[in-house]
Parts: sequence; structure tokens; C-alpha cells
Amino acid sequence: MKKILLAVFGLVGVVVAGKKLQESKAEQALWAEATDTLPKN
Repeated sequence: MKKILLAVFGLVGVVVAGKKLQESKAEQALWAEATDTLPKN
């Protein structure tokens, strides 16, 4: 029973970490777009 709970908690941890990483990448892309240099005319 303990092994099953440990596996479930491990899986939940991986899913949460993956979502945080995805959110971080999305926010970084937004900042990169917002701080892009303007094209010279």
C-alpha cells in the first residue's frame, strides 16, 4: 500500500513540475515578445 501511495505522489509531483515548466516557458515567450527590439525604419 505504501509503495502505491509513493508512486501516486511521485506521479503527481512530475505532473505539477511539468505544468510549472510549461507556464514558465509561456511567460518567458510573452516577455521575449514584449521586449523585442523595434525594427528600424
